[in-house]
Amino acid sequence: MTKSLIRSGNRRGTRSDQSPPVTRRPTRLREPAACERCGATFVRRTWRTGRAVPATLLRQATWTVCPACSQAEHGEYFGRVLIGGAFAAANAAAIRRRIANVDARARFTQPQRRVIAAAEGHVLEVLTTSQKLAHRIVHELKKAFRGRASYRWSDTDGSLFATWQRD
Repeated sequence: MTKSLIRSGNRRGTRSDQSPPVTRRPTRLREPAACERCGATFVRRTWRTGRAVPATLLRQATWTVCPACSQAEHGEYFGRVLIGGAFAAANAAAIRRRIANVDARARFTQPQRRVIAAAEGHVLEVLTTSQKLAHRIVHELKKAFRGRASYRWSDTDGSLFATWQRD
């Protein structure tokens, strides 16, 4: 059995009506809703930021905490990136700037994808709310600085463990 057949059989996180994961809460959000921490608005079953929100919409809004802020509060992540190697240690500031740029670009269109934490030790560890953002960070590091990238998806919870290094 090939990888594509194995992955196509994984139906984790999908519903029969194909609704996005954010709508799968025990209590359905009443629209419009707004996050009291980051200011994102939930309209037409999607979270968005950066738009001018009419005052009438904000008066009707249900104030809540968006899923990304909730994930950040609980330390829950679906993407983990490890960045190592001699090149990474020597160019840590440039790598951090590149990660910040990728994070800002992702937040502009999809505010639920964000970097939760970035801890530095002998390797730089970055935790993200989505596996797609972790994949994008490693892909952009490989594109900008070359090096080797590897990706491993978990069968149990669907998270991504990605590594990038350049010696």
